[in-house]
Amino acid sequence: MATQLSDITLSPAAAARVRWIAQRNGEAEAALRLAVDGGGCSGFTYRFGLAEGIDADDIVTETDGVKLVVDSISIDLVRGCTVDFVDSLGGSSFKVENPNAASGCGCGSSFSI
Repeated sequence: MATQLSDITLSPAAAARVRWIAQRNGEAEAALRLAVDGGGCSGFTYRFGLAEGIDADDIVTETDGVKLVVDSISIDLVRGCTVDFVDSLGGSSFKVENPNAASGCGCGSSFSI
């Protein structure tokens, strides 16, 4: 059974965007999967995608009926973070505000601990 966690936050703007993407793809449930991979210009990089399922060892939080799912390996690198959706002249993207990150790159998609 997946663990519910309250110290990871999915902003209302991000929840609305995930719901919109899921509806456009014909998905019944709206769930965003956040994972951390090695790589990027700062050491780690964020990976986003619609969650196809929730594994027993996943960590899950929910905002406005939309789930944010994090695997058990990535959780220590993103614990305490907020996932937001930013729509600006420069483009639209999910943004992670990560208090664990010691530094990051200019594009905001990679970080170091």
